[in-house]
Amino acid sequence: MKLFDQLQIIEVASIDDKDLSDLTDLLIQVVDEGASIGFIPPLSKEEANEYWKNVLDPGVVLWMVRKDNEICGAVQLQISQKANGTHRAEVAKLMVNSRHRRKGIGRALMIALHTRAKLENITLLVLDTRLGDPSNKLYKSLGYNEVGKIPNYTKTPDGHLEATVFYYKEI
Repeated sequence: MKLFDQLQIIEVASIDDKDLSDLTDLLIQVVDEGASIGFIPPLSKEEANEYWKNVLDPGVVLWMVRKDNEICGAVQLQISQKANGTHRAEVAKLMVNSRHRRKGIGRALMIALHTRAKLENITLLVLDTRLGDPSNKLYKSLGYNEVGKIPNYTKTPDGHLEATVFYYKEI
């Protein structure tokens, strides 16, 4: 695909100051636009910075996408560190800058994540996303199976509670 030729999908081993700034801006932007990824807007620069400074824990693999020298997307594979869970991992915090959505960036990140998961002998991926979010369509198109919905799982900025959908994929 032509778009993928223009993208730089980078597995991140460490986060330098430029990447920290760009990832912070991306996180703030997607949270401010309503992404349900564990934060409530308004997200401060300090809180976003602190998140990224501590994200690369053992078992966490982070990818970011560069297009025209701008970070326009990111996703994480969080490999279970439990003795009985070394075969599974969680897909976390898939985010794409609003100017770059619906261009295949989320799909490209997920393909990179699936490839690495297979190399790590991960056979089960799990994730959750808010009911009604556009990401539900992406996950289903990638072969994720809906397990079910939990009502009142996530809080909105105004304190309203919304349902979350859980998915799994065997690879």
